[in-house]
Parts: sequence; C-alpha cells; structure tokens
Amino acid sequence: MHDNATFDAADLRARFNPEGSPLRRQQLVMLDMVRVLDGICKKHGIPYFLYGGTLLGAIRHNGFIPWDDDLDVAMLRSDYQRLVKVLPDELPEHIVLQTNDTDKNYFFFIAKLRDKRSYLSEDGFDTVFKEHGIFIDIFPLDRLLPWTQRLRLQSLAYNIFRSGNGSGAAMRRIRALTWFNRHISFPVLRTISRLSGTRALMCDLGIPFHNVYDLQDIFPLTTHDFEGLQLPVPGNSHHMLQVMFGDYMQLPRDLDNVYHHVERLEFYD
Repeated sequence: MHDNATFDAADLRARFNPEGSPLRRQQLVMLDMVRVLDGICKKHGIPYFLYGGTLLGAIRHNGFIPWDDDLDVAMLRSDYQRLVKVLPDELPEHIVLQTNDTDKNYFFFIAKLRDKRSYLSEDGFDTVFKEHGIFIDIFPLDRLLPWTQRLRLQSLAYNIFRSGNGSGAAMRRIRALTWFNRHISFPVLRTISRLSGTRALMCDLGIPFHNVYDLQDIFPLTTHDFEGLQLPVPGNSHHMLQVMFGDYMQLPRDLDNVYHHVERLEFYD
C-alpha cells in the first residue's frame, strides 16, 4: 500500500499514461471536451463540478488518475436540464451531445459529450449507439428517497442488451422500457421524493450509483487544478470523496488490475 506522501507521480505517469500513449491521447481528448464544457457552463451560468474518479484524480493527482480512461462531471438535475438544452447550439463541430433525445438506442440516464474524431468500443454498446467517440459523462443529481434508487428499474435494460446481444428485438424492448421509465415511472418517483421533503441528494434515477450526498458539501463550489486547468469541485471535496471511496488518498493495493480495458480505441487525425 502507498500513501499520498510517498507515491511518485512521475513513476505513475511513466507506468500508465506516458506522453504519446493511447491512454494519454484519450485523456487529452477528454481534457479538450471538459475545457469546452467549462466555457459553455460559464457562459450560461450553469454550475457543475468534477465528480467520481475525476474528482479523486483532481484532489490526489492534480489531474487524471494515471490509469483512468473516463472523465465525470455532475450537476443538479435542474442545471442538467438547462445544459442539455443549450449544448447543441454551443458545441464545436467535433463534439456532439448524446442523450435519449439524440440517439434512439441510447438507454443511459446520463448525458455524454462525444468526440467525433475518435472511435471507442466498450462493453459492446458501440454496436447499437449512434455515437461512438471518446466521451465524458455528465451526471444529474436529484433529491430522492433512497428506496426509489434501489428499485433499479432501468437495470433490466442492461440484462436485455446482454442476453439479446443488441439484436433488433432486444433494442425494441429496451426502447420501450426506457420510454416508460423516462416518462412515467421516474417522474412519479421524483414527485414522491420531492413531496416527502427528503434531503438525500443522489444520482438521478436510472443511474446505478446509490451514494447519498449533502448539498452543503457541494456548494459553494471552489476550484482545483486539473491538468493545468482550474475546474470546479465541491466545496467539501474531502467528505464527498470519503463517501465515495473511503480512504481516498491511498492508492489501490493491486495496481496491476486498475484498467477499464477499453476494447478498441482509434483516433482519426
């Protein structure tokens, strides 16, 4: 085990993401996208913050976790709804928004920004999704009664996808399930949660992460260095990271098994 005082950042970079390596090139594409997102959010006054492993990377490494191949941001659901409305008119040509509205087979309940100059294959979703590029994830957070998240109403879509190998029949079932959850079951559960007065802030319904956060840990936001950019992070990132990762300043015990194992990655210059 290593602690934050002893691990060598240069050694980690040389081992996992040296300059010019496919992973480092992927990270730089994601960094370009979050730079664009940051500018759009500032222009429209939409608060967002680094989230998940990206927040961990910012605090522990001042950038990407050296072996990390994704980038996550989060925001309150009301801000998320504002963002997805303005993004299509604000994004440069090489970046595209992916949501349930822009891709009929996309059954996730987070938005993605996709780079159109690359191709990424992971878990077979590229066989049915319209967009396939390197991506960053945008998570909406909402006030929810914890039991509503544990219903896992959208998890059936993943089971159908895997059992049906993304066939036409499987995707028709998935589209029907996603429509029902998006327009009927999830709005009802959000309303129940809102009327209950719950203060439990969680990833929105359909997202399989069940940590409960405190709004006071998030706002007011501050900034932190991330690969040379000053990007927004929760005001109490320490407690947020404790909730997500426990002793988050410790490196994993087994550094030989920390990759996400992207199946195929291509760059189009």
